[in-house]
Amino acid sequence: MAEAAAELLERAARRDAALEELRALRVALQAVPPAALRARLGEHHLGALFGLLGVNDREQVSTCVSILERLLQALDPVYVIQNLREELQKGLFHPDDSVKILAMSQVGRIVEDPGAVTEILNSPELLRQIINCIGGEKIAVAKEAIKSLSRIAQTQKGLEALFGSSLLSDLKNVMATSDVVRYRVYELIVEVSSVSAESLNYCANSGLIPELIGELTGEDVLVRATCIEMVTSLAHTPHGRQYLAQQGVIDKISNIILGAESDPFSSFYLPGFVKFFGNLAIVDSPQQICERYPVFMEKVFEMAESQDPTMIGVAVDTLGILGSNVEGKQVLQKTRSRFQNLLSKIGHQAKNAPTELRLRCLDAISSLLYLPPEQQTEDLLRTTESWFTSLSSQPLELFRSISTQPFPDLHCGALRVFTAIANQPWAQKLMLDSPGFVEYVVDRSVEPDKASKDAKYELVKALVNSKTIAEIFGNQYYLRLRAYLHEGPYYVKAVSTTAVEGAE
Repeated sequence: MAEAAAELLERAARRDAALEELRALRVALQAVPPAALRARLGEHHLGALFGLLGVNDREQVSTCVSILERLLQALDPVYVIQNLREELQKGLFHPDDSVKILAMSQVGRIVEDPGAVTEILNSPELLRQIINCIGGEKIAVAKEAIKSLSRIAQTQKGLEALFGSSLLSDLKNVMATSDVVRYRVYELIVEVSSVSAESLNYCANSGLIPELIGELTGEDVLVRATCIEMVTSLAHTPHGRQYLAQQGVIDKISNIILGAESDPFSSFYLPGFVKFFGNLAIVDSPQQICERYPVFMEKVFEMAESQDPTMIGVAVDTLGILGSNVEGKQVLQKTRSRFQNLLSKIGHQAKNAPTELRLRCLDAISSLLYLPPEQQTEDLLRTTESWFTSLSSQPLELFRSISTQPFPDLHCGALRVFTAIANQPWAQKLMLDSPGFVEYVVDRSVEPDKASKDAKYELVKALVNSKTIAEIFGNQYYLRLRAYLHEGPYYVKAVSTTAVEGAE
C-alpha cells in the first residue's frame, strides 16, 4: 500500500494528477502509518499539493486538504514552519475556509512545540495573518486563531511580539471589523491576562483591558451583558481579582446593581452581574464578599423571591455556588428565616417549575446540602438537616417522587440530592424510616439508562463509604449495598433456563 501511495504522490508532485488519482491517493494514505509516510515524503510533494489548492474546484480543494492533513501530521512542527512558512501564509488567505482551518491547525501544532514557536515569532507577516483570522466569518477559524495567539503569548517574547510591536495596531484594526469580532479580541485578551500578572500587565498597558472595562460600565445594556462574562473570567485568577479591585471595577459593578432598581432594562445585565459576585465569593471568601457588598446578597434573595423564571434560575444557581462550601453555608445560615423560607420556594420549584428550572433547583439543593465527612460538625449537620426539612413538608418523598418520573435528567437530579446527603447520619435515619426506600436504592430495575445507572451507583457508593451506615442501616441492608457496589453499576443477574425435550 505504501508503494501505491508513493506512486500517486509522485503523480501529484508533477501537478498533473487527475481528481480520480487524488481521490485514490487520499484513500491510499489512510492505510499507511505516519512513520512510513515520513520516509517517502519530499518537499516537492507538499509544495505541489499546496499548489493544487489554487483552483476553483471545491472537490479538488477538499480532497487536497484531506491529503495534506494526513501528510502534515507525519511531519515534525519545526520542519513544517521552516519549509512551508509561505504555503501556510497563503493558506490563511485562501477563500475556502477548509484551507484556512488546515493552515490554522498546523499553526496550532507549531505553537505547541517549544522548538517551533520561536520560528513563528520571527514571522511577523504570518502573525499578522493569524490576527486577521480572528475577523473571519467562520467561527472555527477565529477560535483556532485565538487559541494559537493565546499560546504564543505564554512566553515573554510572544507577549512582546503581540503587544510591543506594530501587531498591536493589527489587533486594534481587526477589532473595528464588527461587535462580534471585538468581543473575540476581548476573549483573547482575557485568556492571555489569566496566565500571569505580567501577561495582565501587557494587556492593561495595551489599553485593551481598560477598553473592555469601559464597555462594561458604559451605558449600553447589551454590551454590559456580554462584557461581564469576560470580566468574570478575569476574576478567576488572584492577580485578575487584584487588578479589578485596584481599578475600582468591583465597586462599580456593585453600584450598578444598586442602581438597577430604577433601570427598566436591568434584566439584560443583572443576571451576569449577580453571577460575577457569586463566582467572586467562591474563589475568594463568601463572608468577606457578602459583608463588603451587601447589595449582592440582597439582590440574590430578591431575584429568588420574584416571579420571573429567568431571575429565579440565576438566583438558584448563585445560591448553589455560594453554599457549596462551609463558609458560604454559614453566611446563608446567618440570614435565618429568610433563607429557610426561600428553601421552601426552591423545593416547590423543584417539583412544579418547567423542566430546566427544576434541574437547576435540584443541582443547587445538592450543592447546598453536601457536607464532606471531615466537615460534619454538629452545628453544620443541624444546618443541613434544617435546610432539608425546609424544602417541603415531606422532602424525602418529594425527591423520591421526582426520581420515579420518566425523565432521565430529573431522575438523575433527584438521585444526586440523595447522594449529597447520603453520608450524613440524620439523612440515613430518614432513609431507613421511609418505607421501601432502601429497597428502592438496591432495585436495579428502576434505572432505565446508563446515566441513571451511574447516578444510582454513586448514591450506593456514598452510602457504603459512610462510617455510620453499618450502624444505622443494620447488617442486612449494609451487606446488600456492599454487594451492589461490588457488582458495579451495570450488573445483570443471570437467568438460568432449562431445556425441555421436545420443545421448539
